[in-house]
Amino acid sequence: MPVFHTKTIESILEPVAQQVSKLVILHEEAEDGIPMPDLEQPVRSVSNAVFNLVKVGRDTINSSDDPILRQDMPGALVKVERSSKLLEEASARLKDDPYSAPARKLLIDGSGGILKATSDLLLCFDQSEVRKIIRECHRVLDYLAVAEVIETLDELVQFLRDLSPCLSRVSREVSAREKELTHQVHSEILVRCLEQVKTLAPILICSMKIYIHIVSQGGKGAEEAAENRNYLAKRMTDEINEIIRVLQLTSYDEEQSELDNLTVLKKLQNAIQNKLNAANDWLLDPTAVRGGVGEKSLRQIIEDAQKVAERCLPQDRHNINKICSDLTTMTDALCELRQDGKGATPQAESLARGIREKLGELQHAVNNAIINVDKAGLQQTAHTIQGRLEQARKWLSNPGQDDKGLGQRAINAILEEGRKVAEGLPGVQKAEILQLCDEVDGLSRQLADLCAQGKGNTPQAQEIARKLSQKLHELKEKISQAVTNRVVEDFIDIVTPLKQFTEAVLAPEGTPGRDQNFSDKAANLQNFSNRAVKTARMVAAGGSGGNKKLAEALSSVAQQVESLTPQLISAGSIRMNYPTSKAADEHFENLRQQYADTVTKMRNLCDEATDSADFIKASEEQMKKHTFLCEEAIKNRQPQKMVDNTSAIARLANRVLLVAKQESDNSEDPTFIDAVNRASDALQNSVPPMVQDAKAVAVNPADHNAVSRWRESNKALLNAVGQVRGAVQVNPELPPLPDINTLNLEPPRKQYFVEKVGAPLRDTPTPGSEFFGGQYSPQHYGRPVSPLPKWARGLVALQW
Repeated sequence: MPVFHTKTIESILEPVAQQVSKLVILHEEAEDGIPMPDLEQPVRSVSNAVFNLVKVGRDTINSSDDPILRQDMPGALVKVERSSKLLEEASARLKDDPYSAPARKLLIDGSGGILKATSDLLLCFDQSEVRKIIRECHRVLDYLAVAEVIETLDELVQFLRDLSPCLSRVSREVSAREKELTHQVHSEILVRCLEQVKTLAPILICSMKIYIHIVSQGGKGAEEAAENRNYLAKRMTDEINEIIRVLQLTSYDEEQSELDNLTVLKKLQNAIQNKLNAANDWLLDPTAVRGGVGEKSLRQIIEDAQKVAERCLPQDRHNINKICSDLTTMTDALCELRQDGKGATPQAESLARGIREKLGELQHAVNNAIINVDKAGLQQTAHTIQGRLEQARKWLSNPGQDDKGLGQRAINAILEEGRKVAEGLPGVQKAEILQLCDEVDGLSRQLADLCAQGKGNTPQAQEIARKLSQKLHELKEKISQAVTNRVVEDFIDIVTPLKQFTEAVLAPEGTPGRDQNFSDKAANLQNFSNRAVKTARMVAAGGSGGNKKLAEALSSVAQQVESLTPQLISAGSIRMNYPTSKAADEHFENLRQQYADTVTKMRNLCDEATDSADFIKASEEQMKKHTFLCEEAIKNRQPQKMVDNTSAIARLANRVLLVAKQESDNSEDPTFIDAVNRASDALQNSVPPMVQDAKAVAVNPADHNAVSRWRESNKALLNAVGQVRGAVQVNPELPPLPDINTLNLEPPRKQYFVEKVGAPLRDTPTPGSEFFGGQYSPQHYGRPVSPLPKWARGLVALQW
């Protein structure tokens, strides 16, 4: 069954697709000698529905001011009419001869043609509606582009009057659109972007207000205020552009990390084939305008071919990329000529012919590339470290066997990831991982050289393979451990740096050392952000478990924190310089909240990407380290050191509780949930006694009774953490080994189908017309709506 990208199109076309499937079954039955039923009545109903659909379609064309719709829709209407005629002819022939094979073929072609043409028709109409939303989005972008030239309050008031209705329309229409989409990923992106736009809009206005206030008074801080304003305008612009991108998507590229390379290539090949007709139709029409279905099909073909190039052999990759580059240049030139009204000139027609020829070359090159990949047995490396490790080990277990270089490529991918992770680590850990990478690289090259000489099965090669396998395992463990430790250490406290900075900003004028304290706390906040961002990127590179969506989200939020931190510091500086300004105070608070929310999101994503049991174990190790430092503080009579380290223990315990709750919430196993919750409750109850006892020690480190009580309560807390780790770290039971005496090594007897496979499907009742009853009155974002989708529903009368 086809997948439709909106609920309206799906509700119209899915019943038609079901009827076409039913017709295919009738066609198969006729091949077994069963006569075709009389289809005169249903075909007449379809013809009437098509007549109404075409009439409404032509009315829509005449009343539309969308040149792309006026260009693309007539062709779809002609195809619907043509397919309807085929149905009528098939029905007449079958009435005379219920066994006629040519008539049955006409019937299949006609019904399939109606499904395809109606799909094209509805897509054309839907894309026209999308373009209306995009026009509103572009209006918002136009206003955002002039935000930096607003320099008076009167100009700001007018700017707000112009921008507000546009933003309201975009918000209303995008919100309605996301509810209409069938692809959840697209819907989620639109919701997220729209929420960001709603959040950023008032912050932008506030930043413009404070800029105007500073400029009008000739005070200091105008440069920082302008930078704040430009940053927020750019953030909003990026979100609107992402909304525009997603609105234009009609298909969803599923996660392909688990698919075989050849399967992905054949899917891309099929996608290219399906778009060729639309692309060629566009090239043959000298009056075609930019942005239509044909041009989009052509550009999607180029994009899909480039994806093929990424996955094929080097010699084919170069050829495909060269053709794609030529096609892009030629298509851009043709679009410019047609835009200038020169589509019928000899130059434009020659260019269109050249593009058609290049398309033929591209199709041939793609087909050959896929054949070559199939012959070569070329496989993609896995998308996780564990998967790559397995591919490498498979090669290392038998290095003399030709695996087409897969094992070597998997090792290189592990090395690349290891070096990325090492860049985010402190000195000793960085040196350890880089040294391991160098050792693995050296051994891998030695083994590859021996294999190239045909010595892959020699004792020397076997010994190198053994060492290489061991070193790879060490590297994988080091990477995993390093990522987990960084997440535990760098996100132990995400509140204090921001809290201290906020206190420095809000310090009253005249406070001794106010400016120096602000500089120190700003530097501290910047250092914290740098560490946290570095850790998030390291997790995205080596700890996301091959989850592409999670890695992209981590990279995106890390970029936001990195760019937001200097803006927050600038806003804090402005607030310090204008302590009585309500606008400055509001602006600082807005950015402070944005920063807090974004850092929290980054921490949560890092937690999600990290194995929970490993995280709790690393936290436990850190708590033991802080316990040792507490003992040092007691020994040396250092109360502040005692406070700092017991605070760290308490924060780590709270982080363990958060991760345990996440595990519990994500599980559906009542036994597991109960065990984790009981262990979490015990840990939660262990924290307050330890903190109280630590306070008593800090007051008087020489009080042996207080020290003893703290040691006992801290020991109980560490034990509770161990219990949580035990509850979370479930070792799945392996299934029992089969009884070898029951195994049957005789080959199974051949079995043949007694009935045709389609029999169960033939017996399935077809939805009747009452199933599709009721009036359809779609609400298209508050605008007058064409009745086209309503009349398209008439095609569900296609009952056989």
